[in-house]
Formats: sequence, structure tokens, C-alpha cells
Amino acid sequence: MALPPLFNADGSINIDRVGLTAARDSYHRILSMSWWMFFTFAALGIVAINLVFAVLYRFDLEGIVNARPDRFADAFFFSVQTFSTIGFGTLSPGSMFVNVVATVEAIFGLLTTALLTGITFAKFARPTARVLFSEKVVVAEHDGQKMLMLRVANARGNQIVEASVHLTLGFLTTTLEGKRFRTLTDLKLRRSTSPLFALSWTIFHPIDEDSPLLGLSTEDLAERETLLIATLTGIDDTFHQTVHARTAYLTESFVFDHDFADLNDVRDGRRVIDFTNFDVLVPRAPE
Repeated sequence: MALPPLFNADGSINIDRVGLTAARDSYHRILSMSWWMFFTFAALGIVAINLVFAVLYRFDLEGIVNARPDRFADAFFFSVQTFSTIGFGTLSPGSMFVNVVATVEAIFGLLTTALLTGITFAKFARPTARVLFSEKVVVAEHDGQKMLMLRVANARGNQIVEASVHLTLGFLTTTLEGKRFRTLTDLKLRRSTSPLFALSWTIFHPIDEDSPLLGLSTEDLAERETLLIATLTGIDDTFHQTVHARTAYLTESFVFDHDFADLNDVRDGRRVIDFTNFDVLVPRAPE
């Protein structure tokens, strides 16, 4: 049975981890959430906490001043007011039991608010790179030599200084003992660094006698379950912090004898970069 790919298209690892306590990585999981998922998680968590305290208040509903008998909604909304320290005054504690529970909830609410505030700030303050990687990798002649080429672009209006690109090629091989093993090889690049990455950048790997891709066809790449991992790191000139981006290319992402469409244009006397052509490939004319 064929195994699923080791990496997803965005470069994330396509492996489930088992045997580890989920709580060990909960902080990283929260920071890695998308914003809509984080706010949904926080909202549902706050509602769940208030429901728990509302159940406790339900044991002494008469201890809440102005609460209507047998109205769970009053207990819930009193819990919300206590948790958030709003305290409108319409509903207020009137018995020792309710006062004790309200005290515990107020402390818990302050700690929860501080925790969510810290996590929200950490997510806002964490710099991230918006780097576009071309959907395909091109193998074709360039300047008289066969090259592996991919294109990257900075999708933000900032600049990434001291940008560095790294390409790693993975082949699935069989050892002398008959075990399937993935070998990783760092690819030599014509230029692996850029002092100022602001727009687009085409990465070139010469396919020469030292290249593991020399003489390989599309069928050869498929047989070896080829994987190409591209990573880019640099310093965000706005935050002055290191940012990174990555992607992974599977066998079907390799295209032979094509060129990337030109991004440069002149409109109204101004130079422009047309990113609508970023992933457009142009077939080579037959010789």
C-alpha cells in the first residue's frame, strides 16, 4: 500500500504524533492556530467556563439577588458578569455560598483574561513572512546549462534583508539490507543569498555532474518518490526579527522544458511586477 507523502504542500510534516502528552505542546498549538480558530477556541472556552459556574450557582439560585426562580439563564448571565468583572448590579450575590463561588470565579476570570491577553499579544507580536513559492519546479535549459528553477516572491510591502534560500532533495532508496530509506541531499545553488529580498527571486540549481538530478526523467523522479524542500530565512526590516517560510514539492510538481512567464512590465511609464503571472508556465518551443 502506497504511503501518503511525508510533507504537505505548505511544507508542514504530514505525520501524526502518538505517545506524547498533548498538554506539553498546547502553548505552541495555540500560537500556531489561525486567528479565526483562536477566537473560536477562546469564545467556546469562556462559554464553557461560565456554564460550569452557572451550574454551581443553580444550587443556590435564591442566593442571587433579583434572580428569577428556576431560571438557569439568570445564573448563567450572573456568571458572565462575575467572570468578566462587569458587575452591572442588577444581579448580585446575596448568600455566603454565592459569595464564595463568585470570589473563586472572579479570581479565575482575572487569571483567564490575563492569559488570553498575553497569548493574543504574543500572536500579534510574532513576525511572520508572507513568501510566495511557485506551484511548480521547472527543469530546463538556462543560459546554456540545464537548471532546476523555482520562483519566490515577497507578498508583503516590507523587505527581507540577508535572505537565504536552502533546497534539499529527498529520494526514497533501498539499502543493502532491503530497508526503504529516504536520503536527503543539499542542492548547490547558483546564488543562495540575497541582501535585499523585496519583490521576486528565481532560484537556480545547476544540473551538472555533481547534481543528484543529472540524467533523471519524470519517470525516474516518480519511481524514487522525489521530494524537494525549499526554505527561506531572513530578517524582517520592520520588526528586526528573523522570519522564515518553507514549502515542499512532490514528484508531480516537477515540469520539464518550460519557462516561468515574465513578471516585469512597463505601464504608464512605470515599472510594475505583475504577480498574476507568478505561476504561469510557458512551454519551450521545440528545437
